[in-house]
Amino acid sequence: MIIKGKTALDPNREFVKVVVDIEKEILSANCELHIDCADELMKNGSRGSDLWGANIHLKEQRIDFVSMINIKPPKYTSMKIQDQSIKDKIEALIKKLIF
Repeated sequence: MIIKGKTALDPNREFVKVVVDIEKEILSANCELHIDCADELMKNGSRGSDLWGANIHLKEQRIDFVSMINIKPPKYTSMKIQDQSIKDKIEALIKKLIF
């Protein structure tokens, strides 16, 4: 599901996978795999280079910045996002749209 405005996710779920488009400032959530969320966004016009995966722990309001889609050689070679400016954009958007 693509989220463009404030949306409440099922509070009974502990864990939700999301992919954030840091340029369009939208995200896709509730996919089984991060790549499914990424595909949904790309079908909506997003570019793969703008997409970053994360996991939201809803009850704790905590974000893990880990996903296979975050590997983008040669610059980004880890599943965990290392670039603080990207993490800051993702966190701000999740706080704006989900928390």
